[in-house]
Amino acid sequence: MKGPRRVRVALIVGSTRTGRFGPTVAEWFAGRLGRRRDIDVDRIDLAETGLPDRLPDPDEPLPPAVRALGERLAAADAFVLVTPEYNRSFPAAVKNAVDWFDAEWAGKPVTVVGYGGDADGGHAAAQLRPVFGELNAVPIRRTVTVTKVWQRFASDGSWPRRDAELDEAVDATLDQLMWWARALRQARAETPFVR
Repeated sequence: MKGPRRVRVALIVGSTRTGRFGPTVAEWFAGRLGRRRDIDVDRIDLAETGLPDRLPDPDEPLPPAVRALGERLAAADAFVLVTPEYNRSFPAAVKNAVDWFDAEWAGKPVTVVGYGGDADGGHAAAQLRPVFGELNAVPIRRTVTVTKVWQRFASDGSWPRRDAELDEAVDATLDQLMWWARALRQARAETPFVR
């Protein structure tokens, strides 16, 4: 693609449960990201990263899994976090992943693709806003929320079945995410981010 360089989006799968639905949602959203010629996707599955659940003292060296994931997050221009809603919030694995890092999130936009059974992921998205804001990330206004995920299979077995409202939400969210990603990438290039 000629013109501005492509935007690198880290697509983070937040569920680590056995039998989880997160990879299905992430695969669908990765397909939507792949339709755009201005995006490169780095898919990160928290179930595969091996992040420890104990944070070290500041003078301890970082574990190899943390260093490896940190490099991928640092290389990203924007983040899409795919997360279920558990008990009106997001899972512990997501908070653990967020808390391991700081500068990697700063000055970059983030959006949430939330999903659930009766819940639509909106509470998880709302609770992640102040968490990412505290880390100087930029939670964008638009998110994608999907309720009744297990009922959204099409007759051919694909997920999700066609839904004009969901398609519109995805397109609007990606347009907003790309605007912020480009603007913030340019700002970071011109002036180092001050924490």
